[in-house]
Amino acid sequence: MENQTIQKLNDKAWARWSALFIVAFTMMAAYYVNDVMAPLKSMLEGELHWTSGEFGFFTGAYSFLNVFLLMLIWGGLILDRFGIRFTGLLATILMVGGTLAEYIAITRFGGTDELVWGYKLDVFMASAGYSVFGVGAEVAGITVTKIIAKWFQGKEMALAMGVQVALARVGSQAAYAVAIPVAKAWQLDTPLLIGAILLFGGFVSFLCFTFMDRKLDRQVFIDTSAGDDEKFSFKDVVAVVSNPGFWLIALLCVLFYSCVFPFQKFATELMVTKYSVPEDIAGTFAGLPALGALFLTPVFGGMIDKRGRAASIMILGAGMLIFVHCIYAIPSIHAPWVAIILMIILGIAFSLVPSAMWPSVAKIFPVKQLGTAYALIFFIQNIGLWGIPALIGSVLENYCIVGEEITDGVRTNLYDYTLPMCIFTGIAILSLLVAFLLKGADKKYGYGLEQANIK
Repeated sequence: MENQTIQKLNDKAWARWSALFIVAFTMMAAYYVNDVMAPLKSMLEGELHWTSGEFGFFTGAYSFLNVFLLMLIWGGLILDRFGIRFTGLLATILMVGGTLAEYIAITRFGGTDELVWGYKLDVFMASAGYSVFGVGAEVAGITVTKIIAKWFQGKEMALAMGVQVALARVGSQAAYAVAIPVAKAWQLDTPLLIGAILLFGGFVSFLCFTFMDRKLDRQVFIDTSAGDDEKFSFKDVVAVVSNPGFWLIALLCVLFYSCVFPFQKFATELMVTKYSVPEDIAGTFAGLPALGALFLTPVFGGMIDKRGRAASIMILGAGMLIFVHCIYAIPSIHAPWVAIILMIILGIAFSLVPSAMWPSVAKIFPVKQLGTAYALIFFIQNIGLWGIPALIGSVLENYCIVGEEITDGVRTNLYDYTLPMCIFTGIAILSLLVAFLLKGADKKYGYGLEQANIK
């Protein structure tokens, strides 16, 4: 009975929110690095002579190791076995190392004609570094999600997850906004160098969090750590994949995010070629969904905490996604203001679905299975993040070139994005169907997705 009267560290609002902001900085740096090369697609084609297919290969490399070597699965097992502190530090080290490898590939081997396994050396090395970074970033993602589930259990969990996502989106928006101006003012690799420095700061930040988390564990037993009965068992994998809610939320995750992150990788070029947005600010417009998520995700998370309706909100977000990509696919619409409004709507959808989806996982699975569940969901998500960029890049290179443009002696291709946007629209329609199925499963199995988190 004594433990029940002890105020734990996470019972103090300042402490749990301080812990959140500390780990959120690490994810902010990760999101910056993840997105910083996307606005530079045309510059990579012009200065390093990359093709759209090679850019798609590079973008999809983020998920290559996670998908084909099951690194995300192993990351989830490590998380459940060794805990959030060890796993988080390991993930940040991988992110720093992968980013440095990517930077070296571009600075030392950029523009080379030497081939490795059929790929240009700079493309191959940059992709390899990005893939290592992707392992660290995804493992860090599931680790931070489990940190929030631990520190905010029975409290403002959806709001906390919303705030974390919002702060991460600051990194994305900064990447889209500064990449082109910084690259033009200094060098093509400078935005990536800034990312490496930020990630090292993220490592130091997470190291500070480990001291807070160790103090929390010393105070009182927490369900998400300690105890042999809470360590990973392969029975947990069977239990997770046997749950029908897992497959529905995993499918919704991969379909929804396949319409957002891969699209944003190509959105800067879309803004320039179809809507005649100036190149220096096109990245800023492409990053508007991240900016919208900064303000709206915490708001929606707080609403879900108090009122519930998570399944319905996921349906609404998927429907908005269909509208956005469908309008982008219409060839006759070229007005810049339309493109900007659509990006704002995408930002709202981008805030609605994650703020409802990730807290829902904590309702479907018990605490000791959360690391495994998040890892498996992120693994399935990474299949889309690997395959869709490669598909879009190949489609652009083989079917969508409509001309060439020469700027300052640099020759770049011009693309018609109608077919790629039709592909994104089809994927969005599938996400809406899955969202309806998830709401039906919630009624059937009683997950409580429509119920409030704060009771």
